[in-house]
Amino acid sequence: MPDQALEPARGATSRNPADGSLIATYPFQTAEAIESTLAGCAAAYATWRATPMEERVACYGRLAATLRARAEPLARLITAEMGRTLALARYEVEKCAATIEWFAEHGPAVLADEPAPVDGDNVYVSFLPIGTVLGVMPWNLPLWQAIRAAGPILLSGNGFLLKHATNVMGCAFALQEVYEASAFPKGLFANLNTDNDTVARVIEDPRIAAVSVTGSVRAGSAVAATAARVIKKSVLELGGADPFIVLVDADLDGAVKAAVQSRYENAGQVCLAAKRIILERPIAEEFTRKFVDAAAALKVGDPMHEATFVGPIARGDLRDGIHDQVERSIKAGARLLLGGHKMNGPGYFYEPTVLADVRPGMAAFDEEIFGPVGALVVAEDVEDAIRLANASEYGLSGNVWTADVGKAQAMARRLETGGVFVNGFTASNARVPVGGVKKSGFGRELSHFGLREFTNAQTVWVKAPA
Repeated sequence: MPDQALEPARGATSRNPADGSLIATYPFQTAEAIESTLAGCAAAYATWRATPMEERVACYGRLAATLRARAEPLARLITAEMGRTLALARYEVEKCAATIEWFAEHGPAVLADEPAPVDGDNVYVSFLPIGTVLGVMPWNLPLWQAIRAAGPILLSGNGFLLKHATNVMGCAFALQEVYEASAFPKGLFANLNTDNDTVARVIEDPRIAAVSVTGSVRAGSAVAATAARVIKKSVLELGGADPFIVLVDADLDGAVKAAVQSRYENAGQVCLAAKRIILERPIAEEFTRKFVDAAAALKVGDPMHEATFVGPIARGDLRDGIHDQVERSIKAGARLLLGGHKMNGPGYFYEPTVLADVRPGMAAFDEEIFGPVGALVVAEDVEDAIRLANASEYGLSGNVWTADVGKAQAMARRLETGGVFVNGFTASNARVPVGGVKKSGFGRELSHFGLREFTNAQTVWVKAPA
């Protein structure tokens, strides 16, 4: 997962990664403005927690409608600020709206009191809000990441304070406007535009009850350490080096197509993307040939153009980091089959790249490469594939391609990941939880797990009359 944007001395800067041009600057909030934001969110929370569920659900219906009504300008803003292709940006807005609708439909039942009778006594568990939750969000999916976090947090009666990445601050303010236009209490969903040092002080503020972080291991570790010091809960969805295992009996053409889409979509800037493609030796050569051909055919260019599949890297410093990882991998013995260079011209484009002969000890295996770089790893057999998949400090998601679904399900129980996808590539959906193990983090978003993640599971035990 990405780090937060590098922060200038006095504010956030949004640049178009397709050409490097300046879009806007957003001066950091003053201490007085931050205090006003915190106070406003706390006041809105006090009102919202007492708001009946049916009224919260009505706000969610308006939110979904507002997202759809503003879909085109929101999508174009995503593309301009982050470089996500326009087709994917439009899909992102619709996914946000559909997810909000799912929470509105299913959330009330999940959050309702749960009976737990004991020996004739009236015992039940209530899922109560805990306060204002700070969301520290990344730039790669600027609307979806924030909606995914805020959706269950707000429905369960909490407030949400968004600290977005500074290179997508336009998206952050646009999202705040969407919530306000949907008749949520003013200040309930609010932006915090400031530097990382100030964020640490905000976490320590008694009006902040918990923290949700999506981002790099470095960012998650820093935020979680601060939260732990003041005894506040955190949920972390961090980096990934997701294994994409292809066995000898797999549908090879289907696996190639899925691996290419998963690895190179959004220019490889997806936490749940296939990153280490692990191939059983008998099919490795054929898969490699087809994978390289498919990657070479991808259209790279202006993300506003409908035909573009691979847009730019979000920032120049991030592109430099990707290139360094590629070069270090080659120096360690990886074989470059495609790409491997920054593209000439304006913007932060990087060639779709394929590395073969990747193994543990190389950057392409051990680290998360958050860009359009496919790392091909050869396994001797199923056992070796599982060993290689688990030989990572990350554990976000994984994929298994095989004609034997039973074998894949048995393998899934041995893979150290938060999700396993069989004969497909990793996706997120409101119905199922998202999250990881090991250095990929802890806690879950989405589904009933996410709806209850930031609640006080309060036991109420009423003794029966004697």
